[in-house]
Amino acid sequence: MPGLADRRVDPPDLVRAEEIDKGHGRIETRMIAVRAIPSRLDQNWPGATRICRIERRRELKDRCTRQVVYAITSLPAERADAETLLKLARDHWRIENSLFHVKDVSFGEDACRVRSHQAPAALAHIRDAALNLIRRRGLKPRPAREAFAANHKAAISAVLTA
Repeated sequence: MPGLADRRVDPPDLVRAEEIDKGHGRIETRMIAVRAIPSRLDQNWPGATRICRIERRRELKDRCTRQVVYAITSLPAERADAETLLKLARDHWRIENSLFHVKDVSFGEDACRVRSHQAPAALAHIRDAALNLIRRRGLKPRPAREAFAANHKAAISAVLTA
């Protein structure tokens, strides 16, 4: 007989959505649970209307992984249902991952050991500016960085003519 702790009652305003993708040798399941922000929390985040719990499961041939993240949003239910929020979260991470991956591969950002004061933020801004200059010229980031590293005059010229 299940005990009282085994009974979970969802809040009446809880809405769920799920999507499953299969490809690249894996099955990815993304689930979201969304509800209005509880009154005890809304004072901490003015403008926030809902809280979300997003769970991602990846099933590979030899292992499974699970990640749970929590989010708050100012988008009301009338503007974005649970399915839309799940898509927005996925699109956000697609952009974040592609940007971070490019910066790490092109500039070795993860290998940088600068940690003091404002230096890490300053270096991140310099990398962003360099990436923008490279992209404006229609070049690929890694080869362009390598070419500019080998030709300092071309790099300085690129900055001055931007």
